[in-house]
Amino acid sequence: MIRMDTKAKLNEAVKEAMKSGDEVRKRTVRMVLAAVKQQEVDKQTTLDEAALMALIQKEVKNRREALEEAKKASRDDLVAENESEIKVLEEFLPKAMPAEELRALVQAAIAEVGAAAPSDMGKVMKVVMPRVAGRAPNDMISATVKELLTK
Repeated sequence: MIRMDTKAKLNEAVKEAMKSGDEVRKRTVRMVLAAVKQQEVDKQTTLDEAALMALIQKEVKNRREALEEAKKASRDDLVAENESEIKVLEEFLPKAMPAEELRALVQAAIAEVGAAAPSDMGKVMKVVMPRVAGRAPNDMISATVKELLTK
């Protein structure tokens, strides 16, 4: 079986959504592809898998923030729209990493770089980020690192 990269999956998803008439999926995937294109133009390079995962995670985070605002404003239409967009985006992200696995990775990175205080957080993050590769949100990673360094 040929393993498709995320960008190819996104392009394929747009085609499928257009054929099936799934407007939410089509609109959401097109927005992601536009964001990818914009970053590639800005940086004058092709995004790798890790950068694509980070971009999709950022899009999910934006939708979650919009979802919270919509709930506060009692806008059920926007709540439903954001929830369905998040579901579409999450299809392109790797399976989420369990919290225990993340803790173990962070503990190994702390031991590897010899970190002892919160001031070493940057060193630990540098080691952990490539290993996690989009399987956990950045805020969750940094919270775990901070928690383990302040013990």
